[in-house]
Amino acid sequence: MHMLHQRDQFSETGDLHPIDLVETVAETHEWDFDRVGEDQIAMVVEGQWRSYSVTLAWSETEETLRLICCFEMEPPGESLPSLYELLNLVNDECWAGSFTFWRDQKLMVYRYGLVLSGGACAQVEQINTLVAEAVLAGERFYPAFQLACWGGRTPEEAMQIVIAEAYGHA
Repeated sequence: MHMLHQRDQFSETGDLHPIDLVETVAETHEWDFDRVGEDQIAMVVEGQWRSYSVTLAWSETEETLRLICCFEMEPPGESLPSLYELLNLVNDECWAGSFTFWRDQKLMVYRYGLVLSGGACAQVEQINTLVAEAVLAGERFYPAFQLACWGGRTPEEAMQIVIAEAYGHA
């Protein structure tokens, strides 16, 4: 995934509302986005496996920029215990964010909160990294979710396969 490297293009980002900054980054990448409100933006980012719905929302009271990156998933009911066990293994590999499965909405969700307390301002590099890491996490672990839910693999087997694949492409 190509990320921005032109610092001078965003030289005066310090005073921008965090969602304004995200919108500027989305425009630069030509991501399909919708400014849902003053404090929220939703976009679609294409990955190798699928499209990811990415929503960033600013909470003034918590001084946190929240990211939710999700994709639809409707695993068979009998695979849910395996999926929940797999989520623990997957989250052990995720240092910044974490995955959760929203069963009622049939969504696999990667969440992360960037705390900007004390008047800190988000930077272009942080926005790029937030979105890139979310999509990369989805891309990395999507095969494991598939193997555990539909491929008849145990959570441990699914993780071993995914980790071996990741090293194979390094």
